[in-house]
Amino acid sequence: QLQLVESGGSLVQPGGSLRLSCAASGATFDYYAVAWFRQVPGKELEGVACISESDRITYYADSVKGRFTISIDDSKKTVYLQMKSLNAEDTAVYYCAADQWVFVTPWMNLGSADFGSWGPGTRVTVSS
Repeated sequence: QLQLVESGGSLVQPGGSLRLSCAASGATFDYYAVAWFRQVPGKELEGVACISESDRITYYADSVKGRFTISIDDSKKTVYLQMKSLNAEDTAVYYCAADQWVFVTPWMNLGSADFGSWGPGTRVTVSS
């Protein structure tokens, strides 16, 4: 069974960059859609980005388009979220999620209910 663990969250200054990692164990990402979600206390989960392992098609939320990049390293069984030009609105707990039955398109509706495997999250704080 696929298990996920995020890492890389930290305190970063506005305008800075950060790379989050999502490591898989128990299985590989073969034929999975892997996504990053984020959540601010008191608010719903927001889908940030998603990638299809099989064809590398990606989706980005408008709020992060042009600033975040999602990628996958099959050999390391890791999905990355490279974040740049960070601002206070990016402060959140970031979660990695995966599922074999999600179809990724650049215009998809990225919903948390579609994903069956989740990591525990990693906290990103953007502050001076």
